[in-house]
Amino acid sequence: MEYIKLYDSELKLMKFVWENSPVSAKDLTLIAEDKIGWNKNTTYTVLKKLVSKGFVKRDEPNFICTPLITKEQVQKTETNKLINKLFNGSKKAFFSSFVDNEKLSDDEVEELKRIIEKSGD
Repeated sequence: MEYIKLYDSELKLMKFVWENSPVSAKDLTLIAEDKIGWNKNTTYTVLKKLVSKGFVKRDEPNFICTPLITKEQVQKTETNKLINKLFNGSKKAFFSSFVDNEKLSDDEVEELKRIIEKSGD
């Protein structure tokens, strides 16, 4: 998969695109103003960056915005980046660190076991 780099401001706006797609650029400005206090210019500036990076498509009329990347793609890219940066690429070290520092319920443990068993298929 091609690396997807989103800055924090871009990720904030992408969340609104994912949640509301298809959505007009105008509606995005209203959502961003309401949810995170951005003014119209800030929203349009960040949206322009997302369009130029190929992460969002804007269509006429009304500049309707649709995502060209999924939330799951971003999650996977960012998780792999974190694992490579902090755990030298070791998923085992990442997972060990996570479970050592978190109190998991019995249901969570069982779900993780199912996920691990499924990944071995």
